[in-house]
Parts: sequence; C-alpha cells; structure tokens
Amino acid sequence: MISAASGNGLVASLTFDDGPNGATTERLLDFLAEKSIRATFCVIGENVDAPGGAQVLRRIVADGHLLANHTTSFADMGEWGAEEIERDLRENLEIIRRALGDPSHGVPYFRAPNGRWGRTSEVAARLGMASLAVINTIDDWRTQDVATLTENLRAAIRAGELVLAHDGGGDRNGTVDAVIAVVTERLAEGWRFTLPEAP
Repeated sequence: MISAASGNGLVASLTFDDGPNGATTERLLDFLAEKSIRATFCVIGENVDAPGGAQVLRRIVADGHLLANHTTSFADMGEWGAEEIERDLRENLEIIRRALGDPSHGVPYFRAPNGRWGRTSEVAARLGMASLAVINTIDDWRTQDVATLTENLRAAIRAGELVLAHDGGGDRNGTVDAVIAVVTERLAEGWRFTLPEAP
C-alpha cells in the first residue's frame, strides 16, 4: 500500500476521490494548472459516465494527472468476494479507457471506496494497480465549511505523505476553496506537490 509522496524534503502528494464532478473538478484543474501541480484523481465509473464526465476525465489526463480506479460506484466492497471485486474493477477500467478513447491507457493506482478494503487491494494488485492508502484526510464528507476545511488541510499536509480530499460525491466547492488557500500558502513556504511514490 502506497502512503508516500515521491521526492524528499517538503513534498506532499495531492489525491482526490469520487470525481469527476463537472465544474467543481474543472475549477480544481484550473488551479492545479496555474500552479503546475500534478495530482492523482481516483475516479468513479458512474461519474465518468454521467453527462460531461468523460470530457472532464479527458482533461484530467491531458493536464498530466494520474488516475486511480475508485470502482464503478460508491459501493462498500469490504465484504465482497474476489471475483465480484475483479468484475467491478475491470468494468471501471473499461469505462475509463472508453471515455479516453484509449484501450490501453495506464491506471496505476487503486483506492477502495469508503476506506473499506476487504480483499480489494490484493485483487487490484493482480490487475496491475497499486493501492493508495487513505491517510491525512480533511473530513470533507462531514462539512464544506471553508474555514474548517482550511484548518483540516493545513494539518493534513505532512512532509513525504499523501493527502486525501474529494472533488466528487457531492458539492465540493468548499474543498476546492480550501485547497486553493492552503496549497498557495505551502508553495510560498517552499513546499512541492509531487505524485505518489511509484508502484
């Protein structure tokens, strides 16, 4: 399970779950592009298939970000059997690649919805995907209060580690506001935002 950001010193890796999510993800992408930051987007198949989802996914990839398979839906896989998990992960890979128009596009990472792993990590590994740990979260599924999320994100960004926020799964504009504020602060302090440690 990968929990480290690549690089040394004041580095951290931004990961975003549950998208793509239309204008919210686009706004996040605008900021990341402005700051020349690459991140990892853990995408849900039903959101890729939703109106506009494929277009946003194509922009994510065109902007140089990496993808993680976050399954076809928000289902809790903690008690699923290996065959059922594999069917879902393969289906989501097909959704992603169909949306991109690239049947061999690489999806190097996996993250289980709701942090409920069960047997998912071992199945993902057999399909060539390394699991991204769920650490350093900002609890943005509990609130979209910008002040709260800003403080949470300041605490969650730790040198050499991943940080998890959400661009999908509901209104995440508060999350994006917090990301813009805190990442801008950290950049001014000399931090770099890198991709996760290579699988």
